[in-house]
Amino acid sequence: MARAIRPPLKWAGGKRWQVPHVAPLWQRSGSPRLVEAFCGGLAIALGLMPERALLNDINPHVINFYRWLKRGLIVSVPMENRRGAYDASRVRFNELLAQGGTDSAEAAQLFYYLNRTGYNGLCRFNQKGGFNVPFGRYAHIRYTQDFSSYRAVFAHWDFQVCDVERLALRPDDFIYADPPYDVPFTSYSKGGFSWDDQVRTAEHLATHPGPVVLSNQATPRIVQLYRSLGFSLRFLQAPRLINCTGDRTPAREVLAVKNL
Repeated sequence: MARAIRPPLKWAGGKRWQVPHVAPLWQRSGSPRLVEAFCGGLAIALGLMPERALLNDINPHVINFYRWLKRGLIVSVPMENRRGAYDASRVRFNELLAQGGTDSAEAAQLFYYLNRTGYNGLCRFNQKGGFNVPFGRYAHIRYTQDFSSYRAVFAHWDFQVCDVERLALRPDDFIYADPPYDVPFTSYSKGGFSWDDQVRTAEHLATHPGPVVLSNQATPRIVQLYRSLGFSLRFLQAPRLINCTGDRTPAREVLAVKNL
């Protein structure tokens, strides 16, 4: 197994703290491939470091960034911790999205810069699909320009953007799914993520014959849903909850496990 490396993005609600809880399940499963239905900031994948992985997300911009990292991305766009520079880059990023440049190297570079410089590591879009996170409040930011070290790690990892029901799963895949929290804020991607999406995701993954681990905020209806589908539940205290208001109140989370 390759040596673990740090996630390249700042990610609100990142799950690096969950790695010690998920790693024993992954190791015990003996599965040949990790599948993440909502890979987000890659904390789990980069914590487990599987040889093979299928990493999916409903946000096409984060997947575009990872696909360019797999090719050895070198960032050439200017990166300054300054409001004027940030606002100009956000305008340019949204222009690219409007012009069909979502998959470009420039879009990947700008996404990285906006992620590192924007408020609280949020990834938020308006109803028209425009990135609308405001400037952050950091005294100093360490930017990375050369991402070539990720090429070897990502060599046998596949990145895609699709609905969870369209994932091409194999019976022995180990699935880890961390859908958007069951909270009012659902603007992580254009179109949002509703309660119906929560139910549909859980019901679909519950039919998988291999190991499945679901993670979510332990709201009463999430707990009821996962129990009704035959998952065994573990309750964990998340170190932080970061949401659209910047609230840092600790959150109770549930880890739902099946076929392990």
